[in-house]
Amino acid sequence: MSKLTYALYTGCTARESTPELLKSTLAIAKKLDIELVLLDEASCCGASHLQDFDDFLSLVLNARNICYAEKRELDMVTICNTCQLNTAMTKKRLDENVELKAKVNEALSEVGLEYKGTSNVRHFLYALIEDYGLENLRKKVVKPLSELNIAPFYGCHNIRPSELHHHFNRTKENPYNPTSLDDLIEALEGNSVDYDHKTKCCGFHVDLQAPKTSNILTGNALADAFDNNADVMVTPCPLCHLNLDVKQKAAAKTINRELYLPVLHLPQLIGLALGCTPEELGLKHHVTEVPA
Repeated sequence: MSKLTYALYTGCTARESTPELLKSTLAIAKKLDIELVLLDEASCCGASHLQDFDDFLSLVLNARNICYAEKRELDMVTICNTCQLNTAMTKKRLDENVELKAKVNEALSEVGLEYKGTSNVRHFLYALIEDYGLENLRKKVVKPLSELNIAPFYGCHNIRPSELHHHFNRTKENPYNPTSLDDLIEALEGNSVDYDHKTKCCGFHVDLQAPKTSNILTGNALADAFDNNADVMVTPCPLCHLNLDVKQKAAAKTINRELYLPVLHLPQLIGLALGCTPEELGLKHHVTEVPA
C-alpha cells in the first residue's frame, strides 16, 4: 500500500476550541503512516453563517483555502462537518459554473491565487474508509474496543445534502440510515449502538438565537444514546462535540434528567484502538470527563 498524503484543512475549531481534535488527528495519522500537510495559510470556512450574510465572500474565502491544497497538488481532507459542507459546496458550485468561477478568480488574483478545481475535498472519515480501508485499519488495532458500547453521532453537514455528499465520496451514505461510523466502530471491534437521534441535529447552529432549543436537541441526542446503553459517544464534527460535551450539564438541566456520557472525537476513538496514550489524544481537554 503506497503512502497516503493529504492537505489537512483544520478549520478554526480544531485549532482553538477543541485542540484535542487536531492533536489526536495527527497522532493517528502517524500511527497509520498517513502524511497530513497542514494548510496553515487557510482561514475560516464561514461556519454556515457568513454564507447568509455575503455569499460571494464565502465563495472567495473557501476557494482561497482550496487553492492552497491545489498549490501542493494534494487532495484536501477536513475534520469538521461544517467545514466539509462549505468547502465542498463551494467547489461544486465553481466547478459547474464557469462565469462564477471567473468572478471568484478575479477576486483571488488580488492575492496571487487562482482556483483550478484540481483537488478533491473529503472529510477525513471517508478518506480513511475509501483510501486506507477498514480492513487495513482493523489490522492496526492493538486494543480492541470490544468492551465499549459506542453511540455514533453523525451530525447534519457530513451526510446532508445527500447530493453533495454523493458527489465527493465513493461511500454513498443514506442520509436517513448512514453506516460509515457504525462500520468504523465495527472495524475497531467496538459495539455500535443504534438509536434514533444519531442523525439528528446537535443544536449548535441555533445556540445564539435559541439556546433552549439547542439544549433540548443536545439533551435528546445524549439521552437517547444513554437509554440505549451507550458507554461513550463519538462524532466526526467538533461543533457537535462542543454541544454534546461542553453543554451536557446545561442540556440535562433543560430536559430535566441526569446525563453523563463521555463524547469522543472520531480520531480519539480510533487512537484508543491503535494504542495511543490519553496524552497523545488530548483526553484531558474534555469537559465531560473521559474515564482512563
